[in-house]
Amino acid sequence: MTRTDDTEVPDYPGRLQLAGKGVVVLGAGQGIGRQTCHALAQAGARVLAVDLDADLAHEVAAEVDGIAWSGDASSRPAMTELWADAEARLGRVHSVVDIIGMSKYQPLLACTDEDWEWHQNIVLRHAVLALQLGGEHMARHGGGTFTFVASVSGLTGAPMHAAYGAAKAALVSLVRSAAVEFGPSGIRVNAVAPGVVWTPRVSAYLGDAGRAANAENAPVRDVALPADIAGPLLFLSSDLSRYVSGQVLTVDGGVSVKFPYPLPDMELAPR
Repeated sequence: MTRTDDTEVPDYPGRLQLAGKGVVVLGAGQGIGRQTCHALAQAGARVLAVDLDADLAHEVAAEVDGIAWSGDASSRPAMTELWADAEARLGRVHSVVDIIGMSKYQPLLACTDEDWEWHQNIVLRHAVLALQLGGEHMARHGGGTFTFVASVSGLTGAPMHAAYGAAKAALVSLVRSAAVEFGPSGIRVNAVAPGVVWTPRVSAYLGDAGRAANAENAPVRDVALPADIAGPLLFLSSDLSRYVSGQVLTVDGGVSVKFPYPLPDMELAPR
């Protein structure tokens, strides 16, 4: 203690540890999901790796000495079964990390009703089910954390991202509302909002030229790797962030705070 401060100094590295805690990772099979499973496992968590692709779920679970589970996270019956299995295998689930999401990059005028509904489902439905079913579990067991992967597309405007951005903006609002409702039960709810992340899917889509362009566009002069998102997800899942709830942490290398954005050469086509 000092002459003016006798408050206890906690074990800060210890607060980052998840030893003995059960964590469910939705969308664990590759990219951010796989790296997040490793980050959580290295901090001591017992990971239940969930993916629609059963082979990927088993491969990642084997890497982190975790448990594989395969099913459709947007299906209420499947997720009800998941939570029954999670409680049987892990006992108590302390944290959920939900990485599931995908986009069809397209102009707004080309977005069909089916495209719109697809984005809403793949971005939002699994998150609602995770909160409803997982929130009930955590409330019975003394609390926990939910951390979702949102996107800068839900915080700012970008061409070709209208349907995806609207769904991610809704996810951000869902996170904030859940944090308010669940807080009295000891449950924290947060999100990270990445920009471009060099996942296997994105690298195949953008190629080397796309990586160079995005690196040049970022103030830090690099693109994010999946591990750069897994780190903040670990932080928000741990007691090191015990007083953080209802927040969205932007992880985009500074892109969203600079001006101007580069704009593509595009005009609305006459209809």
